[in-house]
Amino acid sequence: QLQLVESGGGLVQPGGSLRLSCAASGFTFDYYAIGWFRQAPGKEREGLLCISSTGGRTNYADSVQGRFTISRDNAKNTVNLQMNSLKPEDTAVYYCAARRSYSCLGSGGFTYWGQGTQVTVSS
Repeated sequence: QLQLVESGGGLVQPGGSLRLSCAASGFTFDYYAIGWFRQAPGKEREGLLCISSTGGRTNYADSVQGRFTISRDNAKNTVNLQMNSLKPEDTAVYYCAARRSYSCLGSGGFTYWGQGTQVTVSS
């Protein structure tokens, strides 16, 4: 059974950092591109970053450029999202998702989703 589990969310002050992790199981991780998305209350889900099966990175959102980075460890079946210089507008539920593709081209087509982890940026 394919499963994605996010962890690492929480409350952080503006300007702080958090590292989210996505643990994958039940599928051949190497064949999948993994993306991070978020959804704030009252807003549509937003694609943030994607990492291909070979480690190529794609940024879907200008708002996180230079602040968020994505990495993956195929040996551990995990993908991390390092978030720095956090702002109150980064407050959202963060999701990781998987797409059977070697590419991150386009933010659609992600068919498997985790349950999400809450990130709150507030003083």
